[in-house]
Amino acid sequence: MKINWGTGIVLAFIGFIGFILFFVVRMSMESNASHELVTEDYYKQTLAYQEEINAQNNARDNKAQLTTKRLDGGIQLSFPEQYEPKKITGTVSLYRPSNEHLDFDLPISLSNAHLLIPDKRLLDGRWDISVSWEYEGKKYLHKDKITY
Repeated sequence: MKINWGTGIVLAFIGFIGFILFFVVRMSMESNASHELVTEDYYKQTLAYQEEINAQNNARDNKAQLTTKRLDGGIQLSFPEQYEPKKITGTVSLYRPSNEHLDFDLPISLSNAHLLIPDKRLLDGRWDISVSWEYEGKKYLHKDKITY
């Protein structure tokens, strides 16, 4: 049987489409190909985004910026000296963009103006740090990225 140009082109298209569909089906069924969202409650967080903006503006306007420093023992967060450490409450969230299973939160409990995040919980790589804290009823937010 002789195949002409038209039949050859149609067979090439069918072969290409089959090749692409094979990989689409394979990747959607693969158990180790992770298709997770950045966060589980993504849509809920987008609705609260204005509150985050307001908290970041509070920190900037009241000169309540935190400083992040990498030390041998971990990451040190320094709170502003003008605030009494015992009245500061909140959480520190560490987010690992490459693996959601490494994410963790720490409650803020201060006796002085510094908080140390121990390096035993931090693997090498990029970490997004979000510090949501409150002082005398006013909310503040500090976000930072650090490579450890």
